[in-house]
Order: sequence, then structure tokens, then C-alpha cells
Amino acid sequence: MALEQYQSDMETCCRCSACKFIPLEKVKGYQPVNICPSITYNDFHAYSGGGRMGIGVAILENRLEFTDKLLDVVYNCMTCGGCDISCKYAMDMEVLKPILETRIRCVENGYTLPALDRLVASLRTKGHMIPGTKTKRGDWMEGRVTKDYTTEKCEVIYHAGCRTCYNEDMWKVAQNTIDLLQKAGTDIGIAGDTESCCGGRAYQMGYKEDTVKQAEKNMAVYKKAGVKILVTGCADCYHAFKVLYDEYGLKGNLEVLHTTEYLARLLSEGKMKPGKTINMTVTYHDPCHLGRLGEPYIHWEGKQIPGHIRIFKPPKEFRRGTFGIYETPREILRSIPGINLVEMQRTKEYAWCCGAGGGVTESNPEFAAFIAGERVREAENTGAEAIATACPGCETGFGKSINENGSRLKVYDVIELLHAAVI
Repeated sequence: MALEQYQSDMETCCRCSACKFIPLEKVKGYQPVNICPSITYNDFHAYSGGGRMGIGVAILENRLEFTDKLLDVVYNCMTCGGCDISCKYAMDMEVLKPILETRIRCVENGYTLPALDRLVASLRTKGHMIPGTKTKRGDWMEGRVTKDYTTEKCEVIYHAGCRTCYNEDMWKVAQNTIDLLQKAGTDIGIAGDTESCCGGRAYQMGYKEDTVKQAEKNMAVYKKAGVKILVTGCADCYHAFKVLYDEYGLKGNLEVLHTTEYLARLLSEGKMKPGKTINMTVTYHDPCHLGRLGEPYIHWEGKQIPGHIRIFKPPKEFRRGTFGIYETPREILRSIPGINLVEMQRTKEYAWCCGAGGGVTESNPEFAAFIAGERVREAENTGAEAIATACPGCETGFGKSINENGSRLKVYDVIELLHAAVI
């Protein structure tokens, strides 16, 4: 798809501001009600989903130049999809896709940010998006023995992801995952040092061609290895493999599962059981790319019928975030003896972003810190002792915010808590 193909969606925007707030029926109190981090932080309409729709139309009509201010609006967005899902509560139109296509148009025309260029340069030369690291991609294994799917046939593989492999604080999550899978008797394979980036974060930043190249490269490896199931604990990777690869016709029959999905399957089959008690009140944070953006891609071919009402032939089904991964991580938490799960006010498809998406962590760290801090405060208000999540980007951002602001909260991946209750 290209920006031109979303012109009708962008022109349909009526500036109702539904993209800025969670739907009225979902509001549980005076605060918090915002859904879009960018408009909350910048407090100017251009930074909202609706504002960016207007920008997209103006670009198509050659009424805007790619100034520094325009790039500030375009790139100060987590691409979290909150605006898209809130709009679709009542409307049949795309919001996130034209926002991403606007970013892609900027990249195609050479209007990029140096911080993001460095990340993508690392992807192109080293196969990961963590420039400057001295760590080897497979160091997190620390002596654990599994199959190498790049040299052996392997039906089930574990993809750790850049944010886990190159952050020693996240190694424990990957290690815990392997421990649990092996305890359940899963014949799991990994790639170690030769694992390659999924490419998903490059797409969020506007570098679509780099994402497609990574997808083609990875799928060639998986096909050769006979991979049938890919398991990952990173929400960005999950979204890339499950949604983006499918959108570009590269996923094939590969079954993509988040670690919580696969481990929940093993729990239901009785292959492991949480037997140890963890007395803790926990609130769960829904990662954007696992939750509202994690539902399957919907293929559609047809046309819009001309007229003042948007009618599609055949009828077009829109992704509204309803079928993301929400209950599975919560079911795992509830299965652990002693865990008391409490909820924040904004949950599931209307959850507030952690601040780690869209390249904002690297291009505008102050903005990213603000977003993480907002969510930490929301978690504190539940009375929870800890915030649990299911993505290394979320856990890293929350951990940093907790340390910098002196919060009493602790932060865990769901897998860490399951591991403590099982192993």
C-alpha cells in the first residue's frame, strides 16, 4: 500500500478528536482518559491521529514542505495504534496505516532522523538494531544446550529478538523461557549468534524496504530448517512475524506464537504446573504490538463504491484491536498460586503505551520517559506491588522510569513470574 491509497480514509477524518481519548463507554473515572501519547505530550492538534491525517492529505496535494517542524510531528509518534483503535470504535477508516505511510514517504524522499538512520545502518550491516554493542547475539544462552535451527531441521524455534539479546537485564527472560520449554519436553531450536532482526522496528520508523528484506531473509532460513512454529517473547517481533510478514505475503504457513501463548498451551496440556506460591499483588500492562496491534492481518481485495458514504464491495473488515493477545498473559498470572491480579483503568485495546515504540526511545528519550512515567503512575494507583508485562521494550522502559522516579513498584515479565512458580 502507498499513501495515495489511504487518501479517502484521511479525507474522511472530521476532527472529532476520538483519536485522542479512550471511548466514552470505556471511561472509568476523571483520570486517565487519554489514549494518544503524542497529543498528550505536545498538546497541539497536529500531533494527534486526526492532525496527521490532515498532514497526509496536504502532502499528497503538495501543500506542505518537509520542514524540520513537519518532521518533528511525523516522528514524534510511538505508532502505538491507540488513535486508530479509538477512532474505529465508531468509524470504518484507517488511521495508523496512513500515519505509517507518511513516515515511509519521508524516508523514501530522504527526510529522516540521524538517530533512526544509525539504527537502520546497524540493521543493514550487522543484522540488529542496537548500534555500538559489544555483546554477541547468542551470549544470553550462558551454556544452555538446544538445537541450532540454522544447521538442523527444527519444527519449533525461539526468536529472542534484538532488545533481549543485547540487553543483559533481559537475558533472564530468554533463559527462563528456554528452561520452561525444556522442562515441558519441547524440542526447541535457536539460532544463537546467527539470529537476525525481525525488521519490525524498522517498519515503525518508516524503513519499509529494510523490513521486507529482513522478512525475505528470515523466511528463507525458516523454510530451509523446516520451521512450523516460531515462538518469541518480544511484542515487536511478534507483530512483525505475525502481521507484517503476512501483509507482505511472506509469512506462508508459519505459526507465530508469543511465549505466553505457547506456554499457556503447555500448561493446559499438563506439561508443567505452577506449584510454588508467589504472594504478590500484580497489575498487567498490555504491550501495544501484542495487544491491539497483534491481531491477525486481514487480507481484502475489492473497491470502495463512489459516494459520500464509505461502502466497500465486498464488505471490508477492519482490524479494531479486539482479537489481540489479552487474556493469555492474564491467565498465566492467575494460574500462579498467591498472585492477586488487579487492573489499571486503561487496559487491553485501550491500554496506554509504554513509550518504547516507533523509534522515539532513540530520537526523543524525554518524550519516551514521559510516556513510561504516566503508565507507572497508573500502575501505582492500583495498589499493586509490581507491574508485569510481556515485552522487553516495555519492561526496560518501566524499569528505567521506576528507578529514575523512585517508584515503589517492581517490574517483571510474565515469564519470570511463571518460572519462579514452576522451576
